[in-house]
Amino acid sequence: MKAQVSQALSAAVTTLLRPLIRLLLRNGVPYRTFSDLAKRVYVDVATEEFEILGRKQSKSRVSILTGLSRKEVLRVKRLPGSDDMGALQRYNRAARVISGWVRDRIFTDESGDPVDLPFEGENASFKRLVRLYSGDAPARAILDELLRVGSVEHTAEGKIHLLDRSYVPKKSEIEKIGILGTDAADLISTIEHNIRQTDTPFFQRKVCYDHLPCEALPQLKKMAGKKSQVLLESLDRWLCKRDRDFNPQVGGTGRKRAGVGIYYFEEDYSGGAEP
Repeated sequence: MKAQVSQALSAAVTTLLRPLIRLLLRNGVPYRTFSDLAKRVYVDVATEEFEILGRKQSKSRVSILTGLSRKEVLRVKRLPGSDDMGALQRYNRAARVISGWVRDRIFTDESGDPVDLPFEGENASFKRLVRLYSGDAPARAILDELLRVGSVEHTAEGKIHLLDRSYVPKKSEIEKIGILGTDAADLISTIEHNIRQTDTPFFQRKVCYDHLPCEALPQLKKMAGKKSQVLLESLDRWLCKRDRDFNPQVGGTGRKRAGVGIYYFEEDYSGGAEP
């Protein structure tokens, strides 16, 4: 059984790595760099999540768990960190500002659509929006970020117009790569949970057909985007009411991070010959 699991994992990881390696090669990242990154994560996870209760994790045990020599474990631990927390913070702040813009009645019209905002003002203004939904971040910095990634634009009247109801950077490759790290990790964590916790699985579904004509895809993309956006906005409103950052009076215990992700995919079918 263990050999079968190992074989299944090898096949799954090979499939998983193909698009990732394609991305790395297109951006000039050589194998040695990827190898060091993988070793660093192996060492970090072994150190932080596989310790023996009540005992400090030793380099020898990390070496046994990872298959790396003690010398290599020490070398990898000394490598500089690769986390781009700045990008993650920009993503979270910008996403929250846009979420407040499309959800809060202060910043929407009678139809529920986000209104164009002046930068300053007592009522519905961009500065007030940022103050409510992005803490102490400077409003000008948030605006510059949203302009940079193509989420907003200036109108002829000098107001700020929202171009997209969700934060999906269109111009910044750096930001999109940052999303790769967070969103793909969330999906893999859900799958890993469902493998281990068969009695309490997380929701994980997809719908896929492999004999579709090219002409069907534009309608599918449009329909999927529209229906998915409606669902996500509904979930966003529900979650916001229960998030202590927005509602400090919410009771309960612990601190959890939870959400729902939706993605669209398409590719040429390579499983057999065309009919």
